[in-house]
Amino acid sequence: MTPETPSATSPVPGDHRPDPVGSHRDEAGQLVAAMTREEKLWCLDGDAPFWAGIAYLGQLGYHKSPFRAARVERLGFPGFAFADGPRGVVVDQATCFPVSMARGASFDPELEERIGDVIGRELRAVGADLYGGVCVNVLRHPAWGRAQETYGEDPHHVGILGAALVRGVQRHAMACVKHFAANSMENARFAVDVTIGEAALHEVYLPHFRRIVDEGVAVVMSAYNSLNGAWCGENSELLTDILRHEWGFTGVVISDWILGLRDAGRSLSGGLDVEMPYRMIRAGHLEAALAEGRCTWAEVDESVTRTVATVLRFAPVLESSAEMPRSVLASPGHRDLAREAAARSMVLLRNEEVDSTPVLPLDPASLSSLAVIGPLADLVNLGDGGSSDVWAPEVVTPWAGLEERLSTSFPHVAVHLDDGSDPDQAAEAARKADVAIVVVGYTRDDEGEFIGEMATGDLTHLFPGPDDPELAAAFQASIATESLVAAPDHVTARGSNAMFSTGGDRRSLRLPPAQVALIRAVAAANRRVVVVMVAGSAVVVSEWDEEVPAILLAWYSGMEGGRALADVLTGECDANGRLPFSIPTDESHLVDFDPDATVVTYDEWHGYWHLARQGVEPAYPFGFGLSYTDFHLVDSDVVVVDGTPTVSATVANPGDRPGRDLVLVFAQHVDSGRPMRLVGFSRVAVPADGEATVTLAIDRFDLEIRDEGRHQMVVEPGLYRWRVARHASDPGQVHEVSL
Repeated sequence: MTPETPSATSPVPGDHRPDPVGSHRDEAGQLVAAMTREEKLWCLDGDAPFWAGIAYLGQLGYHKSPFRAARVERLGFPGFAFADGPRGVVVDQATCFPVSMARGASFDPELEERIGDVIGRELRAVGADLYGGVCVNVLRHPAWGRAQETYGEDPHHVGILGAALVRGVQRHAMACVKHFAANSMENARFAVDVTIGEAALHEVYLPHFRRIVDEGVAVVMSAYNSLNGAWCGENSELLTDILRHEWGFTGVVISDWILGLRDAGRSLSGGLDVEMPYRMIRAGHLEAALAEGRCTWAEVDESVTRTVATVLRFAPVLESSAEMPRSVLASPGHRDLAREAAARSMVLLRNEEVDSTPVLPLDPASLSSLAVIGPLADLVNLGDGGSSDVWAPEVVTPWAGLEERLSTSFPHVAVHLDDGSDPDQAAEAARKADVAIVVVGYTRDDEGEFIGEMATGDLTHLFPGPDDPELAAAFQASIATESLVAAPDHVTARGSNAMFSTGGDRRSLRLPPAQVALIRAVAAANRRVVVVMVAGSAVVVSEWDEEVPAILLAWYSGMEGGRALADVLTGECDANGRLPFSIPTDESHLVDFDPDATVVTYDEWHGYWHLARQGVEPAYPFGFGLSYTDFHLVDSDVVVVDGTPTVSATVANPGDRPGRDLVLVFAQHVDSGRPMRLVGFSRVAVPADGEATVTLAIDRFDLEIRDEGRHQMVVEPGLYRWRVARHASDPGQVHEVSL
């Protein structure tokens, strides 16, 4: 049995979809009526005491057991048990998929739904029932430290993939979408106030959240930052006016972890249901706020009712998956999916000919030697070391994947590894090889969740007093029964830095100078060079990209990334990925980004919209990616029947091998003044020396703009301009058709 999935088509505010928990509210209300006041308050924050919980984090507890909340044992109400993501389940040794940004490059919702299904199964196997890995904040600027946790810079693309992940997860568990909203800076996330006008907020920073709410997501997590002068964890405009009243969300709103709110009473009246993950600000201050009339017991009852009704809604799903065995964790089939996802995500940015032949794919039959060079060539490098860290039991590095493939299938090819620490030595290794693979990029210390002194600033006064001894003892007894998970060797090798890392926003979008020098040294020694870049978002490569014939963006590619890399480099898999963001020729072409800002204004323009508005061509545009065959758009058409637009596109492949191209549909009302937005996309499989046609029904949801006078989303009638293209800079084929 699966949870109800409401319609996502009608734009009528506050009444545009069925209430997925409505049938459970009466039962929930009866349960809440049977609770004591103390039990109701217990349901408004995490079950663990603060200081004992913090100490457990220091013992790697984030990876050892779920975070529990709202459990009322006297009444048999289980509450919920949260485990994080998004590149897999963070509890126990689970499957580590490529980061979300890599999966965004697949432009493949069906693949993402399969990944969600696996994550849901593994979540249940570790005793959790709420997955916190649906991260869909749009990539406003690629320097954002947690860029790797989302899918890209376009809200339509991000929303489609986030909704697919929710569908997969919610076959087995509840899903939580985060961070609501406008959370696209890392270092200053506890301090920054983001000012956004109504149109920009609803057209750029919220539509992907709304799509996922319409998909029936169980839980929404608020963000740390302030939005238009109010902290998101207590922002009534966001959590009540928009999320509940306009969108009709009836599920649960939880806070981000630790300091996700500042005022206990204001958070309750603003619409936040559960403070996570510990008994912290509300435990110390909510009763006083109630006594002083700054919030009400009716609001308490409503919050608890929402939580209970949501858990009841998913009870059949959770019951059917309750006996999921631990053996599913990182099982062979799940690892196969991780490998498939990694291969489909890698983006071929450059593939020039050397001696009349493209460098890629490699032809191992014609090789005698291969040099794999660079600081990241044999490094376990899965991405962020913060809350998204996954304890994969084994990780295949780029070197290991290539060495395994060649030694097994092509033993005549000698494979040499060089860490690149000495450019002269690396150049000599490259000189002796037929082809040199240089693996460069970033690690968890260069970008990711920021954990440090500046993270909490002067907010420590919000920390509670000592734990209740009885509660602390009960917590210790509880985790002792479920914390028997051992960290894999590659995690224990990190030492004291096992969980958290430097992370934070990037100060530069370019590779470190030493890595650029290494690339140049190798390129001077060998004409056949492939640069493999590991990163979570855009890397500016204009200072060196024309000096090498081939560049592959491989991302943080998960536990099977090395094998997937071998699949792509040898041509076992085509180069499938397409950029989920724009790569500029220079950082100055992007919107401003100050990692230390405490006040910032966002408007409608960023990414490919901003570049087009400035009249600046990116080095590599949104949607761009090469394949091992050629594609071109043959024909397209747009028809409107009963107000619903349908786009068809025919793609030709004159090459001698099959491949999968990407078709993008952009649209704008000719009189709106808005940028031309993405309203549809599809992968299309095209046979060798053949053609294929794809048809996309465009949801009117994606044509809506904000009517600021009526404070609602509308589809303006009139003439629309439609562009069918293969990437954002592709002129494609343009049609003008009215709605």
